[in-house]
This record gives sequence, structure tokens and C-alpha cells, in this order.
Amino acid sequence: MRLYIIRHGETDWNVQGRLQGQSDTQLNENGIRLAKITAKALKDIPFDLGFSSPSSRALKTAKIILGDRNVPILTDNRLLELSFGAWEGLGCHKDNFEIPSDHFDDFYLRPMQFIPGNGGETIPELCERTSKFYTELIHNPDYQDKTILIATHGCTVRALLQNVKEDREHFWGNGVPMNCAVNIVSVENGVSTLRAADQVYYGEDDMTNYYTLES
Repeated sequence: MRLYIIRHGETDWNVQGRLQGQSDTQLNENGIRLAKITAKALKDIPFDLGFSSPSSRALKTAKIILGDRNVPILTDNRLLELSFGAWEGLGCHKDNFEIPSDHFDDFYLRPMQFIPGNGGETIPELCERTSKFYTELIHNPDYQDKTILIATHGCTVRALLQNVKEDREHFWGNGVPMNCAVNIVSVENGVSTLRAADQVYYGEDDMTNYYTLES
């Protein structure tokens, strides 16, 4: 089994530095462009199946990547982004900060202790639901020889990779993955190996990290 785990393309809320979570934002023009560049780079990958978060930005990214290939895409709620609850839509950059908390930095610095807004979800809860998806996927006997696209979200990508990497203490690794970044995982006999981490197929001028402590 080979998995291509991709974060969605850019949205206006990415650019504006707003918490998206499970809000159903759309790809903007640049997000569509980045997805098309990524699709061109992956055009020779023999995908058998796609899974996607039901969020429009992830599902649109999956459809662009797979193009006119006759490949089914299954949506799964376990691939949704972390819910920020009442904080969704609020600015989280230094120049537009609207989050009513003195501890939002925990999201980056101490993610397992991060407390979201009312009605939100913790990162351990996200890891639990994504682990159930991942375990079910890699042990499905029908998928053992398949090449599978998984289109999802930045925090969800990192949660999925908790099932792959040896170092589980550093949840964010190199940080929030770039839009359309791809992590490639091979699975043999239930053992997962990361083959490529946060691979992007566009130039440095398009590499923008919208969610950091410095932003």
C-alpha cells in the first residue's frame, strides 16, 4: 500500500490568518493553481482510490489531483480538520489577533495541552479519531496493493502521521505543512514507513507558512 497524504490548497482564510477548523471554506484562485501544479507533478501516480475530508477545500483539492482519472473519492468525517469551536473564523496572527485566550500559543508549543474554544476539539481527540481511520485503512485486506490519495488539513495531516513516525513527542515536526504539501507513506504487513515528508511541487516564491508563532 502506498499513501499520498496531502493538505488542501490555499484559501482566503489562510491568507487572512483566520482559524478555519471545520468551517467549510473554499479554495481561492491561488489554491486552485497550487493544486493544479501538484496534480501535474503526480499525473503518473497510479491512484486506485481517494479519501477526503468532506470539507470543500479538501475535496476540491482531491478532485483536482485525480483529474479525469476514473478514481472514486470517498469522504470520511474522521479526516475533518481539528474543530476550534467558537474560535473558528477569528484572526490568529499578531496583527489581527482576536482569540480570547492568553494560551493560544499552546497550539504550537504544547499542542497536547491546547484547549480550544467552546465546542472545540483537543489534539488528543483529533489523534484518536484519525488513528481509527488510519488503522482501519491499513488493515483493510482490499487495499493492501493499492495506491491511495488522502486529502485533508494541516493539523489532521500531523495527526495521521502520529501513526507513522517514531518521534511522537514533537507533534508539529517541521511545523504546519504548506498548502498542497504531500507526505508519502508505504505500508507493508501493517508497518508504515514515511518515504517523503512535506513534499511540495511548486517554487519557493509560493511557499508561505500562514500559521506560525511569528505570523
